[in-house]
Amino acid sequence: MLAKRTSKNQITLPKAIVQTVGEADYYDVAVEDGKIVLTPVRLQQADAVRAKLEELGITQDDVGDAIAWARKRA
Repeated sequence: MLAKRTSKNQITLPKAIVQTVGEADYYDVAVEDGKIVLTPVRLQQADAVRAKLEELGITQDDVGDAIAWARKRA
């Protein structure tokens, strides 16, 4: 399928592609072997992670502390 880039660097995804992968408002964009790869991002997954962290009693400060600790060790 062909998609045209506009002067504002925008493209419209073909309907058949969207129907195949499912609708998403956000896409992770990467370059692999000279190809642009779009991966749909499902924000519900992020919500599920937040809910699990809350269930485990892990706060945003705990996450920040863990990141700081890991960066010190690198």
